[in-house]
Amino acid sequence: MPLDQITNEDLEKHLKDPDAEDIEASEMSFLDHLEQLRWHLIRGLAAVVVFMVIAFINGPWVFHHIILAPARPDFWTYKQMCAAADWLNSPALCIDSMNFIIQNRTLSGQFMMHITASVMIGLVCAFPYVFWELWRFIRPGLYKKEQKAARGASVYVSFLFLLGVFFGYYIVAPLSINFLSSYQIDPSIQNEIDITSYVSTLLTLVLACAFLFQLPIVVFFLARVGLISPKFMRTYRRHAIVIILVISAIITPPDVFSQVLISIPLSLLYELSIGIAARVEKKYFKEAAKA
Repeated sequence: MPLDQITNEDLEKHLKDPDAEDIEASEMSFLDHLEQLRWHLIRGLAAVVVFMVIAFINGPWVFHHIILAPARPDFWTYKQMCAAADWLNSPALCIDSMNFIIQNRTLSGQFMMHITASVMIGLVCAFPYVFWELWRFIRPGLYKKEQKAARGASVYVSFLFLLGVFFGYYIVAPLSINFLSSYQIDPSIQNEIDITSYVSTLLTLVLACAFLFQLPIVVFFLARVGLISPKFMRTYRRHAIVIILVISAIITPPDVFSQVLISIPLSLLYELSIGIAARVEKKYFKEAAKA
């Protein structure tokens, strides 16, 4: 709240209600805000480092059971596809072998991939806490109505992020890896994939899905401040699909298969976001009518 809007009534409410907006926070200087932000970032970074160290120490287990799992035919997704193939009597759906090997071509390749994978796992595992720390810094600067509208933001953001991680890891990544590794121009060409290429592809697909699944949250806040409406989103639905395809092409490996795999859930999320925007607009009109 701006300083010139602080009244005696606000001070009395603050004294009566400990959960009321922090008046003292509005009197903090710019340097005080920076200091407060610094400590939020330090705590968030500390959480990332803790998970990173745990992942690094357990590197062999992490690589065998998580990183390299989608490169083996006993991966959960492939097992479910084989079960579906038996049920539908369609053997083509079953993936029971991987037509490639993973190897290291540089002296520091395995060590660097060990560090890279540990950092990424640290970021993924600590993301809910990191966002919660940032939200604690942002929330006091919002008005009461804004705080009420954004209630539970850290829960929804974390849920969508983890949902995107699981979708990318169990759906997009294994299917993309299988498609790219089995693609051959000529049978005489063998697919010997470098560990750097494999890990970077896997991490790119998983993290891309994780962040793109935040679309409903972005639309919610844009609709709340009046920058977007359900009518606008419906009118430009075709344009949005083109943009989704372009974004999918940028963030995925250079193949159409991965692009389509990511664009399908994004299109569904876009439709969901239209419903969210419509609900926000309806609620806004109700509040305006009561006022």
